[in-house]
Amino acid sequence: MLIFDGHLDISMNAIHWNRDLTRPLEEVRRRERHLTDKPDRGRGVLTLPEMRKGQIGLCIATQIGHSVSETSPVQGWHSPDIAWAQTQAQLAWYRVMEERGEMKQIVDRAGLLAHLALWKEADATTQATLPVGYILSLEGGDSMLTPAYVERAYEYGLRAIGPAHYGPGRYSPGTGAEGPLEPRGRELLKQMRSLGMCLDLTHLTDDAFWEALDIFDGPVWASHQNCRKLVPHQRQHSDEQIKAVIERGGVLGMAFDAWMMVPGWVRFETTPEGTGVCLETIVEHVDHICQLAGNARHVGIGSDLDGGYGKEQTALDLESIADLQKLTTILARRGYSQTDIEGIMHGNWIRLLTAALPE
Repeated sequence: MLIFDGHLDISMNAIHWNRDLTRPLEEVRRRERHLTDKPDRGRGVLTLPEMRKGQIGLCIATQIGHSVSETSPVQGWHSPDIAWAQTQAQLAWYRVMEERGEMKQIVDRAGLLAHLALWKEADATTQATLPVGYILSLEGGDSMLTPAYVERAYEYGLRAIGPAHYGPGRYSPGTGAEGPLEPRGRELLKQMRSLGMCLDLTHLTDDAFWEALDIFDGPVWASHQNCRKLVPHQRQHSDEQIKAVIERGGVLGMAFDAWMMVPGWVRFETTPEGTGVCLETIVEHVDHICQLAGNARHVGIGSDLDGGYGKEQTALDLESIADLQKLTTILARRGYSQTDIEGIMHGNWIRLLTAALPE
């Protein structure tokens, strides 16, 4: 079944992790097994061939450039200028992938529907050669030197922004921090709305979440987080927040980072083997959102796979991103109809973006 993944940091893996994502997964792992700078070295699960193998023909792919002050408790680039430059390097990589036929940027409704038809009409042999379609999103707004830079980014195809990431931010505090939007964050949202962009509510503090919804009346989604009711943490969405996204017609993408799937995870200590976390675990979060919504129209996949972690911190039965296909069997076993499964795997994101993207 066709899969739409609502959050993948593909260019970050290429530019910052130095991964050639056009190559086989085993080769990517082998080339970095001697490295110790990051805990996920040699344990990645994402390459473009693996995405095709798993029929992940469409995704929301990110640029990311978090800037931090000297006193910041989190890591990041030491100036917004450097952060902007990093996002432009990531954009350059996407452009090379397009030139090679590996990826295809989608900027409008017609492009989305054409790429959807391309993948749906192709057989498995043909799909192995098709480009992966992507809608460009910015995770964390710090790299926007001013709110006016949003228009420049819109011209190169940026269609969504999540203003916050981790810790303090230039536009909004994020995960691990507290407080409302920064004054320039309100300006950012107004600029986004004037251009018809989408707002990603992921990583916003609770105060900033509610303030953003008050200010921004355009299309919204929450690309990659799970349910606070099941895994208590500020990073997750509360039932009230989930209901607010549902009421706005949004979609919540389920993240496959194990610490957001099961409670009590201690980073760099807890293991998938110790918790038994598996793909079935994420369906508990799917079920919870569907119960709150009264239907299965507001939940999808936002895997965040290889978003700074690998097999050491995801489901035991996920060897590669292609294993997301296993969800169709799990969902069917849990009683979801074929229509609902198609919605979760791709249809809900497609419906939202068909309405949200420009004509």
